[in-house]
Amino acid sequence: MEILFATTNKGKATELRAAFKNAGITATIKTNADLDRPPVVEEYGTTFEQNAKLKAHELADYSQMLTIADDSGLMVDALDGAPGVHSARYAGIEHNDHKNNAKLLAELGGVPLKQRTAKFNTTIVASKPGHFDQDLVVSGQCAGLILPAPQGEDGFGYDPLFFVPEKQKTFAEMTTAEKNSLSHRGRAISQLLQKLPAWLEQFE
Repeated sequence: MEILFATTNKGKATELRAAFKNAGITATIKTNADLDRPPVVEEYGTTFEQNAKLKAHELADYSQMLTIADDSGLMVDALDGAPGVHSARYAGIEHNDHKNNAKLLAELGGVPLKQRTAKFNTTIVASKPGHFDQDLVVSGQCAGLILPAPQGEDGFGYDPLFFVPEKQKTFAEMTTAEKNSLSHRGRAISQLLQKLPAWLEQFE
């Protein structure tokens, strides 16, 4: 089975391949890098599901492959759910982790730690060409706090600021295995792997 993961993020692709292997699902996971001039999808949705569907549908249509796409973001309660679907480009048109983190800290200036509650969300959509009305949609979330300063050297995005109380660490201080065991993406992928075999059966 060949599956296209509609992403340019090598880290995400590695994570998904490992998850499929650990679940005993045999599949060749390809990415946008394996396609000839793949379309760049404009993510104009107002929800994570809408953006994931935009990517899944356009890349499935282009590649004619079973396609998986995800959309993720950070939702901070004190900021009414921002940055949300704008997480990747919170500080501007270009994706810049350092500027995004700086803006987040500035927006939360003066907010006490106990009121800096937040959650990460990942929504994953699986689409089959010609069957976009039968998408498989799953989500995963992880709750935490936004620290007033970064901690940890690993991870990406908002990971150095996102503190998980149950582990007493930020995502950037965790090993990959630790992060995958409780992260929003790890939980969404787990849901995907549980539901994918039965979802695929309807197309046989």
